[in-house]
Amino acid sequence: MKISAKTEYACVAMLELALRYGTGEPVRLREIAETHGIPPQFLVQILLQLKGAGLVATTRGAAGGYQLMRSPDEISLGMVMAVIEGESTPESNVSEQTPSVRAILGAWQEADRTLREVLGSITFAELVERVGSHAEPMYYI
Repeated sequence: MKISAKTEYACVAMLELALRYGTGEPVRLREIAETHGIPPQFLVQILLQLKGAGLVATTRGAAGGYQLMRSPDEISLGMVMAVIEGESTPESNVSEQTPSVRAILGAWQEADRTLREVLGSITFAELVERVGSHAEPMYYI
């Protein structure tokens, strides 16, 4: 499975917003871009696309930034990927649709459906939990 940089950046940005969901504080684009090495101009385009899909909201001003419009448990990786990549199914490039070509195409389509189901079942709330379980321990002196 190959994931485009745009899709990966969108998922990373959404996870950053999910990590701060409920704080009431918008997350600045610059923070996300610098933390993850994402070109800010590219991230703006991605967040605008996610805003158009109703997944994020913007707040203007000095304390402005981005926030999730819905709870992280209502947003899945599959939803974000569909917004960025669009909905498509595998198609054959072979002009002659022989039984062999149809069998292979059917297998690819089945794999695609399974992948979409798995990605649709992984919410950003679950990813927030995964981040928490991988966080480095803090030591206080």
